[in-house]
Amino acid sequence: MILYPAIDIRNGKCVRLTQGRYEDMTVFADDPLEMARRFEKDGARYLHVVDLDGARGENSNRELIDRIAKALTIPVQTGGGIRTLADIKAVLESGIARVILGTAAVKNPELVKEAVALYGDRIAVGIDAKDGKVAIEGWEQTSDFTAVAFAQKMEAIGVKTIIYTDIATDGMLSGPNLDAMQEMAEAVSLDIIASGGVSSVQDLMNLKKTKVQGAIVGKAIYTGAVNLKEALRAVEA
Repeated sequence: MILYPAIDIRNGKCVRLTQGRYEDMTVFADDPLEMARRFEKDGARYLHVVDLDGARGENSNRELIDRIAKALTIPVQTGGGIRTLADIKAVLESGIARVILGTAAVKNPELVKEAVALYGDRIAVGIDAKDGKVAIEGWEQTSDFTAVAFAQKMEAIGVKTIIYTDIATDGMLSGPNLDAMQEMAEAVSLDIIASGGVSSVQDLMNLKKTKVQGAIVGKAIYTGAVNLKEALRAVEA
């Protein structure tokens, strides 16, 4: 299982939201690039970066994210506000290893199909679930799809990686939704990266048992609840 330390960027700063609420935001660092370098130094093998402004269609932090990708030797995956083939092309050409499509994938599955045909496994889909339904537009609206049905639809298109977030647990440090993660891992033969609720190394070990291929950790690292070096050793053992 790969551990993905998370950097969420809003107004150029490194922040965390609670349950996706923009009004419930904590700033953890003024310099996301410095934070990214620290994660790499601590042994992270992959970085997860989200443009929270971009996700809402506001000012993009793409230039900053490009700088992060160029400054690191480890791969970076990013999502938030990437909604067209031109966006995808520009982001991938800037040095990003993998693009995450969220709202765009729900509203325009044809875009995912075209992107996968062009870029293969460099395209991932973010499925953010609120009460089992897929949320869109920076988590502020809910679609008609169940998370599992949507994942199966993406698998049929040729997507290889799903970032699956349980919004109820996100930023709560209350433990991940293991049942939801296991259900997803069993429903599709895709790489599932679990996101939301990790509060301890034990949570990561529990996630590992669900057969997900990765786990994203954000707030727990920033608050000190999870020591990244220790977590990496445990997960990779």
